[in-house]
Amino acid sequence: MDHSHATARSVTKTVGIDRPVAEVFDFLRDPANWPAWAVVNVKAVEPSGDPDWWLMTTPHGPARLRIRADAARGLLDHDYVDEQASWQVPARVVANGDGTEFMMTFFQPPAFTDAYFDEQTALVDTELATLKSILEGRA
Repeated sequence: MDHSHATARSVTKTVGIDRPVAEVFDFLRDPANWPAWAVVNVKAVEPSGDPDWWLMTTPHGPARLRIRADAARGLLDHDYVDEQASWQVPARVVANGDGTEFMMTFFQPPAFTDAYFDEQTALVDTELATLKSILEGRA
């Protein structure tokens, strides 16, 4: 059976943040803010010279990040490329009363074992808790 178009395993991570949706969106759309909250996966970022892509330093080496933001729709989809894998991550910010829900869905790259994918996506919980702490601390 040809599995080249099989549905990939996925995990969606969500965090509620007690800050206005516009504030959360503006913070997340700027890759320069990512090392502050994506503490497990992003050690540093810098512009690449290409206005769409940023260069990142990660625990696995160099990577590139592109955020495809659309404020009107709350879209913060991003592309992540390193030597191990390429990820397209759908991400959303949506209003929840006076606060915000931030959601990201991760699809398992073919190169990742189930155990490694589970391990990596579990680390995102630390990052989302850090994001919540940073943004709610700005009140």
